[in-house]
Amino acid sequence: MNKKTTNKLGVFVMLLGFTVVGFSSCSNDDEPQPIKEGIEKAELTLTEISGEAVYPHGDHFHGLNGGVEGEKVVIAFDEDGVATKNGHLHLEADAVYKIELKAWDYEGKEVQNTFIENKAVANSYKAFLVGGNFKLNTDSETEEGAIFQPREQTYADGSAVDGKYDTTGILSYFIVGHENESSTKEVTYVLRKLNEGVKAQIERTDWNREDYKTAFAGENILELKFEIHAEHGHDH
Repeated sequence: MNKKTTNKLGVFVMLLGFTVVGFSSCSNDDEPQPIKEGIEKAELTLTEISGEAVYPHGDHFHGLNGGVEGEKVVIAFDEDGVATKNGHLHLEADAVYKIELKAWDYEGKEVQNTFIENKAVANSYKAFLVGGNFKLNTDSETEEGAIFQPREQTYADGSAVDGKYDTTGILSYFIVGHENESSTKEVTYVLRKLNEGVKAQIERTDWNREDYKTAFAGENILELKFEIHAEHGHDH
């Protein structure tokens, strides 16, 4: 093989190498990227509920089915649970608020109902509202403390939710109470995936426990952080 032939062969091998590398690079660029799992964004919508029959009692509310909806405020959160809109709320201390969770995955699909798809699925989830050092209504002699009451009446499949131990908190009701006025409270709405059998142990008064993680074994799916400032005569 003469020198000229050898040079041509070398050029051919070099070009072939570039072609293979280029094809491999293009192939890698064309491969679809895996979709990130989890929650990309979330919202909590607070709607004031009023009516003569609506009032707090102990660890729950009366008259909610006959309540009238008033003003709404939507808190928006990013994937880290940090509020990007309305993260500091001014609430009427003695007003009752309906709280509704919405959440989206990284494909843009609403996923909040997947947590309450049916009884079997919902048995693994419970919402808490932690932080703020609230005085609970059950500890108030004047019924002017805080209540957070998960209150779905149906699962996403349309079947009925049977009693307080089966509620989850995708839909809940909340009151701050006059005994929690004035100071700004840093709170976190938590949706927790519980170990088997744990949900049935959770009482209505457990929603604000500092030790909820050790008391109710599982892992947090959502932690949505915001602030509440409640005073008489204030709105959001």
